[in-house]
Amino acid sequence: MRGHVPSYGLVSPTSLGDALDTLAREPGVWQPFAGGTDLMVLLESGKLQHKNYLNIWNLAELRGIEIQDSQIAIGALTTYTEIQSHPILRAEFPMLCQAASETGGLAIQNRGTLGGNIVNASPAADSPPALLAYDAELEFVSASGSRRLDYENFHTGYKQMTIRPDELLARILLPRTSKDLHHYYRKVGTRKAQAISKTCFAATARMENKLVTDLRIALGSVAPIPLRCLQTEAVVRGARIDDDLIQQAQKALANEITPIDDIRSTRNYRLRVSLNLLEDFLRQLPTK
Repeated sequence: MRGHVPSYGLVSPTSLGDALDTLAREPGVWQPFAGGTDLMVLLESGKLQHKNYLNIWNLAELRGIEIQDSQIAIGALTTYTEIQSHPILRAEFPMLCQAASETGGLAIQNRGTLGGNIVNASPAADSPPALLAYDAELEFVSASGSRRLDYENFHTGYKQMTIRPDELLARILLPRTSKDLHHYYRKVGTRKAQAISKTCFAATARMENKLVTDLRIALGSVAPIPLRCLQTEAVVRGARIDDDLIQQAQKALANEITPIDDIRSTRNYRLRVSLNLLEDFLRQLPTK
């Protein structure tokens, strides 16, 4: 059933500078509106508090994928379709491409943006765990300049973020990875496609002399924010994979995540699946 759409205002700046000037003049008044795949649902149901929207969809300055020697810069308006079809992203950041391919259906992937997925701040979003595991950095712009922030410090609480009302997310920066990095991404939902995750698990690791020399583990849908699991990483880092280590790691993970019962799943299911995915990830790492 379609809800009542209230009256609203929308402006479409012709450049990034114009958009930032608008936000600077009236901070907090204008809600940036990109692909709209999340906001349109709330708008039509009458659940959006904002009445004034800033259409940033056509801002070329926020698009594109730039390949640099040490990093890849992804414009905030880059769509899921563009991400999963990019050859270098597919080779070096396969988890992000997999997350993009499992987000919604083709229509959502053609319209939805990576930046929108981040600032929508859903703990069940598909791309944040991969971005956390890849140690992503965010670049924000405003009329007064730009700043960078490690992505793991961006989410501060449920739907709460360290972004100012006069700022826009401009780019997502990914440090380029080496060939010896092991990638592991699993999204568990009610269906194989077009389903919000019950739990989402992303991890990377490096091995040397049968030891885990480095790793990053991140989960979605198990806490108020997309979660980097630092305590679990500390248990595993520098260790040899065996049954005892896996049990210790699972115990640490159980203490780090805080899954809940909701309409999509239960706390116990999310906890059990998360622990199983951790074991599956660790057992797939080469030990010979």
